[in-house]
Amino acid sequence: MIELLRYRDVTKVTYYRDLLEQSGIRTFLRNENLSTTEGVSIPDFFPALCILDEADQKKAIDLINSDRTSDAVSEEAERACPVCAESSPANFDNCWKCGSLLS
Repeated sequence: MIELLRYRDVTKVTYYRDLLEQSGIRTFLRNENLSTTEGVSIPDFFPALCILDEADQKKAIDLINSDRTSDAVSEEAERACPVCAESSPANFDNCWKCGSLLS
């Protein structure tokens, strides 16, 4: 078993677990239930995502890095509204301010 990542927030760890399992990579969550313990801020007790097969390590790391990169690009991209000129995130179909359709 190889640990790939650990976060204080169990939702991030389970998100990446689901991403890997959908690609056929068997995983294990270590310390999953300890994340609900209040006041515990020792990284050794944070939820950790592990893979069971060492042969899947490169594929798993590539999937996680690819997902992180696509999130960073989509968060940075913005479009200007043709009506009010306000910036909206690129993944919006309508302007957040005036509701006009973004082209």
